[in-house]
Amino acid sequence: METTAREFNQNASKILAAAERGERITVTKNGRPVAILSPVTDEVVPPYPTDPMGDSDIPVFHSGSPIDWSAGRGDYLEGFGE
Repeated sequence: METTAREFNQNASKILAAAERGERITVTKNGRPVAILSPVTDEVVPPYPTDPMGDSDIPVFHSGSPIDWSAGRGDYLEGFGE
């Protein structure tokens, strides 16, 4: 469902009732989305993503042998802003 800010202002109780029934409402202002109203659930939402995003494979970089850190990190961090 989509509604304008003006419609939301005039019909807030009806729009909130729709959200309570499970609808997700996008509120627009001057034709662009400014807010999303969604129903509150008992589902716990973590503060950060816990699963992979998208279907792409994430590259894993392996040097083939353990890294010897005894000389320091400088050479290994070159190119990473260090």
